[in-house]
Amino acid sequence: MKRLSDLLVILLLFLFNGVSHGQIFDPVHWSQSYKKLSGQEYELIFRAKIDDGWTIYSQDLVGDGPIPTSFTFTEGAHYSRIGKTREEGDRHAGYDKIFEMEVVKYTTEVVFRQKVRVTDLSKPITGWLEFMTCDHERCLPPKQVDFSFEIKAEKPAEEKVPSGTLTVDLPEEEVAVADDSQDGILQPVTWSAVLNQTGEGSYTAVFSAKIDEGWYVYSKDNSGDGPIPTTFGFDEQPGVSPNGALRESGTHRMDVFDPIFDMQVVKHKADLTFEQDFTVTDPSTPQVGYLEFMTCDDRRCLPPQVVDFTIDFAAGKIRLGSEDQNITGNLEGTYPFASVDLENPVKDCSFTSSVQTGGKSMWTIFLLGFFGGLLALLTPCVFPMIPLTVSFFTKGSKDRKKGLINATLYGFFIFLVYLLLSIPFHVMDSLNPDILNDISTNIWLNISFFVIFLFFAFSFFGYYEITMPAAFTNRVSSAEGVGGVFGIFFMALTLALVSFSCTGPILGSLLAGALSSDGGAMQLTAGMSGFGIALALPFALFAAFPGWLNTLPRSGGWLNTVKVVLGFLELALAFKFLSNADLVKHWGLLKIEPFLIIWILVALAMAAYLFGFIRFPHDSPNDKPGKVRLGLGALSLVTAIYLMTGFRFDEDKQSFTSLGLLSGLAPPVGYSWLHPKECPNNLDCFKDLDSGVAYARKVNKPIMIDFTGHACVNCRKMEEHVWPTKEVYGLIKDDYVLISLYVDEKIELPLEEQVTVSSKVTGQRTLRRTGDKWAHFQTEYFNNNSQPYYVLIGPDGQLLNSPVGYTPDAGEFASFLECGQQAWEQIQRKDLSLR
Repeated sequence: MKRLSDLLVILLLFLFNGVSHGQIFDPVHWSQSYKKLSGQEYELIFRAKIDDGWTIYSQDLVGDGPIPTSFTFTEGAHYSRIGKTREEGDRHAGYDKIFEMEVVKYTTEVVFRQKVRVTDLSKPITGWLEFMTCDHERCLPPKQVDFSFEIKAEKPAEEKVPSGTLTVDLPEEEVAVADDSQDGILQPVTWSAVLNQTGEGSYTAVFSAKIDEGWYVYSKDNSGDGPIPTTFGFDEQPGVSPNGALRESGTHRMDVFDPIFDMQVVKHKADLTFEQDFTVTDPSTPQVGYLEFMTCDDRRCLPPQVVDFTIDFAAGKIRLGSEDQNITGNLEGTYPFASVDLENPVKDCSFTSSVQTGGKSMWTIFLLGFFGGLLALLTPCVFPMIPLTVSFFTKGSKDRKKGLINATLYGFFIFLVYLLLSIPFHVMDSLNPDILNDISTNIWLNISFFVIFLFFAFSFFGYYEITMPAAFTNRVSSAEGVGGVFGIFFMALTLALVSFSCTGPILGSLLAGALSSDGGAMQLTAGMSGFGIALALPFALFAAFPGWLNTLPRSGGWLNTVKVVLGFLELALAFKFLSNADLVKHWGLLKIEPFLIIWILVALAMAAYLFGFIRFPHDSPNDKPGKVRLGLGALSLVTAIYLMTGFRFDEDKQSFTSLGLLSGLAPPVGYSWLHPKECPNNLDCFKDLDSGVAYARKVNKPIMIDFTGHACVNCRKMEEHVWPTKEVYGLIKDDYVLISLYVDEKIELPLEEQVTVSSKVTGQRTLRRTGDKWAHFQTEYFNNNSQPYYVLIGPDGQLLNSPVGYTPDAGEFASFLECGQQAWEQIQRKDLSLR
């Protein structure tokens, strides 16, 4: 019924807009093309160009809401579809105000791809697609577009979609297949090069990179353990010599903290140019060389790619690719398998990984801010003000109604004051959308937060007070005498200023938490709104119900206890920010051992304070702990004991036990002085394909190939949070031979193994290092170049089931492993029946 009501609303909106404005909206323009993949396989391409402000919806939507984009093919014996229709484009996942639900939609442009196997080219492939489009105010009714592909035997040609749609011609080689978990070669960077003669015997080679939206290429100036910097190598040639340093430029150069690598990096988006001068005495001698680069988006990185080039000074041009080298057509002897049949795995378990991304929701931040406001109410700067202020409004007004209105207005202005504090961050966000992330993830900001939180903590302990300048506070307070609405506003502002010594540290924590998440200024606004509402509610509620004032506890020493407890919490959080900086800079100061010890000491000190063994300057000397305080002390002691369990040694994994409640707060257990780990979770693993396959054949076990990287963040998440789980760990340890292939490994291959090969990614490439060999193996054999990527395979190359990528759900990953084990058992039974 809800789907029906949604459609009726949409149709009414459509009719209303058509009648009232006399305008026909046509915001989505479709075009179609195809390209030959190999043999009888083709890829049908549907491209939608979307006007500004409009969106269309993903195929994967379920439930009552917008109509998902769908494709219906007319069945025929002359062709068959391979897999499902894939989609890629400017994807947005989030809450849709029109439908009041979570949706996935696309803006600007989206491409849909369907693989087909065609046995008779004389017959067209026909069908229709259906889609729905909306802007921020209205939706148009679902629309159907017929399509027909007439595939030519010779050269593939662009075909237009009927019904007057606009065809958009884009070069196919610049389109990347963007599928997180399924097969796909990602090619977000396109290189070109030109050669300019600047004088007699002087030349400048210019290499330009066009970078797809959302992707980045790293500068040559990066160093340390992080992303691979862009580098150029030039072979020594007689009569040719590079002159001066390599120059780098780009329109969007960013010197920022990169959350993928947890460190400060220099990277470029949109475009990047390198220039190298040459002095040439013999133009007939070409300059041979290569460039290496690495590209990442906000969630993943591709392995480093190498592009060979030849600079022909006599011809005045640069050829990209190993055109003059002997290309190895087959890779016999390079890998232990001749090929892998991706289309026919032994078992199809219909497994797909459900990867969920995104930061904290606005509601989560709002509730955290609300909770912070409730804590602020219980501090000695705010709590005593509640009965005084409510009495002022209820008794100082002509009648109860007027007092209630003024008190409510006072509460609203308190909320407004804290809401207005977030406006400057929106201004910064509008000037540069990346600035809040740049600020929040900067290493020096993390160190600053460490110092500030220490300062706040000792203020809460009572050693000094943090206050606003007296002159400023007095000026604002004097404005209260204006009277009326403005006077009430300045009363609210005065409360915010004089209570800063108590609310400041809480607001600082809220600011750090909101800016460190994915929502930036909007999340900060949500947090400030929650804080302001929690602080304002008591004034309005107690004005409406004055009798409730009698139920409030009296002010006393318990208010200072609240402040001191908040001080201990601020102290613990301070070391979290120092840990962030330590992980980035690899100082080794706060590995898992000292971090846990510090937090244990803080928890024990808080327990000792709550039990009355420790006192601070503002504590009453004769106060005895009450039941609530003793209960909180017991909770602190339990927390300390829980933290101590982090030092339990896990015999299976040969490391400390990971504490689930500290996920994202404490350093990883592998970041340790006592038990650093080479292979994750103390598993037996091979880092060479040949030796791993040989061992699998010897013990007659299936293989789990783990395509990974030293700089792969999602790989570490899988190893630390999915692999150790009970349902997954035993399967990997007992049922598979684990082979981890690092696609960014820098070890040079022996000269006899350095071969030049054809590549799906770069056209041609020379395998110079171990990482090149494994990256080429992944792209050529498994049609994928993103990590992590997991392949279950028999020792003789039988693909057991469909490979998967990042799968954070342990149950799903265990199902994937169990499916592979069932396929292996099926092979074993078949072999026994043939004997």
